[in-house]
Amino acid sequence: MGATHMPVPTCVLGGRGIRDHVTHGHNPERFVELGSLTKVVTGTILTQLAEAGLLSLDDPLEHRLDEVPEGTGITLRHLANHTSGLPTLPPGTSASSRDPYASFTAPVLHETLRGLDKAVTGTVGSRKYSNFGYAVLGHVLTASTGRTFQQLTDEYVLAPLELPAGAVTADPPSGQCLVPTGLLRRPRSAWDLSGPILPAGGLWAAPRTTARLVVGLTVDRVLGDPAPTWVRSGQALWHNGATRNASAFAAAHDDGRWIFVHRLRGNHRRTERLAVKILLGHKR
Repeated sequence: MGATHMPVPTCVLGGRGIRDHVTHGHNPERFVELGSLTKVVTGTILTQLAEAGLLSLDDPLEHRLDEVPEGTGITLRHLANHTSGLPTLPPGTSASSRDPYASFTAPVLHETLRGLDKAVTGTVGSRKYSNFGYAVLGHVLTASTGRTFQQLTDEYVLAPLELPAGAVTADPPSGQCLVPTGLLRRPRSAWDLSGPILPAGGLWAAPRTTARLVVGLTVDRVLGDPAPTWVRSGQALWHNGATRNASAFAAAHDDGRWIFVHRLRGNHRRTERLAVKILLGHKR
């Protein structure tokens, strides 16, 4: 007998002709993992702090963190647009691990920062996607302001978009989270994305809230030009996200069309293909 494929709970939200669509028990009002869509929040905090004159995107990293050795050549802009030369995963972690970020603690981050010149595996200025780079960037933001990541999110992203404090958070309300189930319908365990990896992928939000975030940042541009976190492909900006239990994709076309897709247990490549197919299939 062939294997039984469980349907993937899917939520599609969009605008300018794209129809909302929710299937297989997904819920657009429940908190879900955003994965690397967290990075657009981190990047937006960076640009807003720069707009306020509290830092500059071109600040050398060692000017913001005393523990970083001189001469890395890495700026905050390099961290934001994935051109820092830092590896994808924090040193000492493994993508094959059941929880790849569990060992990446604050002491490990500080130890790595002290020898950051040895952690660079690529060429500064050449694009290489780095979760580790966003962990470092998040640490810069909190260290430079003396604020927690949640406080920065609330003040510099949510409040200007008229979203309530805590609507995007690493600590969602108990009982309001949507997670996939495994054998015997028990909730599947999730990766630990708290601690220093949080700014790279640890935020949760309801899909409805995330849709407002995407529209505010990329369509209405309430906070000005979108952060360098967003990826430009032709006439669209996009970013994706994936964890052990979820996959997400957000995109906005220059003509005003936008889409946010979230799936539980969904393969992130299939989530991306679904979103792109819907977005390109609805022309104004």
